[in-house]
Amino acid sequence: MQIQNPHDKFFKETFSNIEVAKDFIINYLPQSIIDIVDINTLESQKDSFINADLEEVFSDMLFKININNQEGYFYFLFEHKSYVSKNITLQLLKYMIEIWETKAKKENIRELPMIIPLVIYHGNNEWKIKTSLGEMINGYDTIPDDIKKYVPDYEYLFYDLSRYTDEQIKGEVQLRILLTIFRDIFTKDSQVIRKSVLRATDFLRELDDKQTGIEYFETFMRYVLNAGQKLTKKEMNDIIEAIETTFPEGSETVMTLAEQFKQEGREKGREEGREEGLIKGIEVGIEKGEKQRAINVARKLLKMNMSIDQVVDATDLTKKEVEKIKEEIE
Repeated sequence: MQIQNPHDKFFKETFSNIEVAKDFIINYLPQSIIDIVDINTLESQKDSFINADLEEVFSDMLFKININNQEGYFYFLFEHKSYVSKNITLQLLKYMIEIWETKAKKENIRELPMIIPLVIYHGNNEWKIKTSLGEMINGYDTIPDDIKKYVPDYEYLFYDLSRYTDEQIKGEVQLRILLTIFRDIFTKDSQVIRKSVLRATDFLRELDDKQTGIEYFETFMRYVLNAGQKLTKKEMNDIIEAIETTFPEGSETVMTLAEQFKQEGREKGREEGREEGLIKGIEVGIEKGEKQRAINVARKLLKMNMSIDQVVDATDLTKKEVEKIKEEIE
């Protein structure tokens, strides 16, 4: 039930629907770009250029599309932390270069396709990072134009969802739901989350296909319960009661999800209690000088796949002693 990288999962599940991606492009990109693209050629690509170290910070999606009658790409980079990544301009350029390199190597081409980069942000902190590379280079704005051509520069389209009003959020149902909850998810005010959930149910009532609405509502609620602040039992009951009125088709879904989270919470509590008791016993044993007991417990912890460092912290044995014990039991 607990989802790793819930922001990434919700973003990709929603934008993998090509109609949602088209909807975003039509409603949010500059008209000058829309005028030169063929929206009906938009295709989602499977490629991702985010390395494992940055998966908690960024998500990305690549779309192929005809731009000015030539094959081109839209590259979406979604930052899903509540703070601003200061190196995003360089990071984005790195990903674009990787796209070109992959394309050139795979297809043995000399001419590179056009890539239009977009950054979507929804953190609480104000975005003060420059949106062009040239603005980050000292002295770039003061050198003559005929010299600027020798210095790399580019600019990305930027969307700060945290600053959008309800009226500024446009598009079809799934896009409006996505952008609204992304805007509100980092709030510490549970009433804001409640309002976002109920707003989503109002949007879903516009869908003719109720089954699609229920399925997307479940995806949406999983995101809210995984990525948002923890709701109290009373707050969850208030949401369930309101949903029964506004979107009764989804009331059973949210009750089931709430019960699953409650059960997982109980199991996690019991597991943490067992670990706390075990570690407390270890500490007491060591205080009494029971070295052998510490060794015995270290064996048990290693068999539970705890790391050497965790066992060292728990038993007060040296790292060399724990490594030796591990060699003996393997």
